[in-house]
Amino acid sequence: MIEALQPENEISRITSLHDLQILNSEPEEKYDNIAQLASYICDVPVSLITLLAEDKNWFKAKSGTDMCDSDRNISFCSHAILQPDELMEIPDTLLDARFVNNPLVTTGSKIRFYAGMPIKSNIGEAVGTLCLLDTEPHSLNEKQKTALIALARQVESLFELRRQNIALKKVKKELGTKNNLLKEFAGTVSHDMKMPLANMIITSDLLKAKYGNLLDDTGLSYLTYLKQSSFRLSNYITDILNHYESDTLLDSHTEDFDLQDVLEQIIDLLNIKYDCEINLPEDNLTVHCNRAAFQQIFFNLIGNSLKYNNQEKIIIDVTSIEKNGYYHFSITDNGIGIPENKQEAIFELFTIVEEADRSGNRGNGIGLSTVQKLVHNLGGEISVKSKINKGTTFNFTIKRAL
Repeated sequence: MIEALQPENEISRITSLHDLQILNSEPEEKYDNIAQLASYICDVPVSLITLLAEDKNWFKAKSGTDMCDSDRNISFCSHAILQPDELMEIPDTLLDARFVNNPLVTTGSKIRFYAGMPIKSNIGEAVGTLCLLDTEPHSLNEKQKTALIALARQVESLFELRRQNIALKKVKKELGTKNNLLKEFAGTVSHDMKMPLANMIITSDLLKAKYGNLLDDTGLSYLTYLKQSSFRLSNYITDILNHYESDTLLDSHTEDFDLQDVLEQIIDLLNIKYDCEINLPEDNLTVHCNRAAFQQIFFNLIGNSLKYNNQEKIIIDVTSIEKNGYYHFSITDNGIGIPENKQEAIFELFTIVEEADRSGNRGNGIGLSTVQKLVHNLGGEISVKSKINKGTTFNFTIKRAL
């Protein structure tokens, strides 16, 4: 018997193997199926998906045998991985000096035939093999060799998907950590800023009330500007908090509620001071989903239809239907519209379409991003159609909660 040499890239090869986090993992049907198919196509009793660790052969899948892990120093596969791009076939192990006195040949399994195609990592390192065993001398025809190589490539594809999935989970975890830190930062900063802003608003009112008769028009306008700026910054902070806290809305339970009742409550909360006609759906729905998130979506969208409208009479139409487990909604207004070249970007955080709304207040580009986030979290999609000076329609879906 001749023991196989270690590959020149042994250290990086072992690193690639451990990066897969597959050693000692539970059996998986997708790997078992490949082993069974290899055995059937090549007409041999035993097929294995073998991984070569530091000192052991470990089987991810096996067909036709109950063999346990074996020492790497007597492994056939340790020879096969030395030529990562070639299929190694031993028609009769008793005629090969490398294996003639091997314990796997002379005792126990008494292997007389071996064929193994190396399985490579994403950077070309052989981490194992798809191999065949028989207790009788054997040889593969060309079609069987081609099939074995193709099946080994399928195992490589599964390994690559596993590697990518591990990487994605790692990135997701890191992003989750960073997002939580950002939420905490936004919450802390916003809370710390709220009180000083409230004090500025109150102080400006006190100054105007007590010393207004001592100030000229310019001084009074400065106080008014100070108060308006403080309110604007306070609203901005509130919107940031709402955006980062939108996920917590979904922590509350789902429930049944009457669509028109909720819409009427939202309209009351908006405290509309313009000439406005809001047409609710003719056919009422009983909606089953997260009520808090649902209310936030409509509050933002109807609020935008009111703010970004230059018509003497504002008209807003709301429609709804339930179909195939989803609620379908649309909100259409006769407002100023959204330029076509900006429609794809309006759901991005801090994207602003208009410099000022109907009342002259500047938007902050947070509301629609929050809406899209909530819609997606409720299992739906949202889109927009708009024409300048004609109006805008938001279409969105929400999945009916189970």
